[in-house]
Amino acid sequence: MKIRFLFLLPLLVALVPTAPSHAAGDRFALVIGNAKYPDADSPLKEPINDARDIADELKRDGFAVEVGENLTGDAMRRAFDKLYGKIKPGSVALIFYSGFGIQSARQSYMIPVDAQIWTESDVRRDGFSIEAILGELNTRGAGVKIALIDASRRNPFERRFRSFSAGLTPVIAPNGTLVMYSAALASVVSDAGGDHSLFVQELLKEIRVPDLMAEETLNRTKMGVTRASRGEQVPWISSSLAEDFSFIPGASGSRPTATTPPPQPPVPSPPPVANNPPPAPPAPPAPPAPPPVVANNPPTPPPAPPSPKPQVDAALPPPPPPVKPTEIAPAPSVDSGPSAAVLAEDPTIKGLTAKIAANPDDVNALYRRGQVYASKGAYGLAIKDFDDTLRINAKDVEALNNRCWTRTVVGDLQGALKDCNEALRLRPNFVDALDSRGLVNLKSGAVKNAIVDFDAALRINPRLTSSLYGRGVAKQRNGSAQEGALDIANAKAMDPNIVQEFASYGVR
Repeated sequence: MKIRFLFLLPLLVALVPTAPSHAAGDRFALVIGNAKYPDADSPLKEPINDARDIADELKRDGFAVEVGENLTGDAMRRAFDKLYGKIKPGSVALIFYSGFGIQSARQSYMIPVDAQIWTESDVRRDGFSIEAILGELNTRGAGVKIALIDASRRNPFERRFRSFSAGLTPVIAPNGTLVMYSAALASVVSDAGGDHSLFVQELLKEIRVPDLMAEETLNRTKMGVTRASRGEQVPWISSSLAEDFSFIPGASGSRPTATTPPPQPPVPSPPPVANNPPPAPPAPPAPPAPPPVVANNPPTPPPAPPSPKPQVDAALPPPPPPVKPTEIAPAPSVDSGPSAAVLAEDPTIKGLTAKIAANPDDVNALYRRGQVYASKGAYGLAIKDFDDTLRINAKDVEALNNRCWTRTVVGDLQGALKDCNEALRLRPNFVDALDSRGLVNLKSGAVKNAIVDFDAALRINPRLTSSLYGRGVAKQRNGSAQEGALDIANAKAMDPNIVQEFASYGVR
């Protein structure tokens, strides 16, 4: 239903004017170095040494570190499950991965050493989606999520089903996330042949610099790699951190912003609201005036949608009855959210816009930019990019589903229903479109049809929180108060932010 690749359920993190301490017990890291791939001509020289050095540094910085070397798919799964089990609300969770990575279906995957990859669908079966892992960490309550990915290598798999090595693709991640790739999007670099990668050499150098916030550490790493490689390798960074964080505990610096207000004394009044800016400094005496507006306060980005999954065959519901305004909150407008000019310098959007300028029919770039726009609440811009994607490929079911969801959020329910029905016609077992259509029917007041759609989605994925919560609301509106309350309680136990998420769609 939401604009995302795989299970991205954002954790809303309160902004605070000074850097939180994040005690050592709250810092967890999983470090993986995969070097011995049977399909490769020879083992990679860098990942094991890089992983060990990164692990040693993170331990010095107060992280509880688990290290994995040459992990199979089962071993990687167990390692991630172990990390998930440690996360507590507000924890810092860091992943370092060095090995082969592949992009497929607009996601980036880390590849275990025993992966059997002959077709693109094998990538999604055997690989581990970076976005899915960040989403799961977010769902578990991690306040700061960091992914350092050294996987932009030429690999032996892609040449079996592609004529080129595509590198990695942008990550659309939850709030409070910092992601860095060792090379630019859709680009690859060859191992230098030494014992360590240039990326890790520069990263370790900058992590050890005191009084740097994490974003500054990674930006300095990017400049160091770019300079050392004479511009041939330019790392990619994406940040949605909502609080200050430093690799070295107790760093006194602050994240660079347009205007940084001075620290304020603690205020014992109401609890912090997600994405609320730090308190402004006291104003000098002045005649009474309206409360000041804080500049550059970005709107809370809505959660991104679930990833593609299968669906069950079901008859399409009849056109929905008129919306009952008393049942739903006002929906965002198609013109709500930041403008294209405001978002132009966002690193992901800037890169995708450059690709589109070079090739206006770059369907992947258009689709990805639409997702980013939607995740930032720029719904009109998102719909336009999905329109252009579907102009090029009218059978792109993911674009149809994402446009369905975006239209639903802004209240274009008839257009949304048409998109979801078409997506389901093209892919009869597409769980995301069932989930999205359930939301369309819920907002339209067709609660029985909503229950049918959410039931079908949950038969495929019983842990799809948005369908569980949506079904609970639909059941309550259909008169089954006790059954609905049970669904809602179960959904809230799985994701405490689900109520706020649906409220952002206009459903209460």
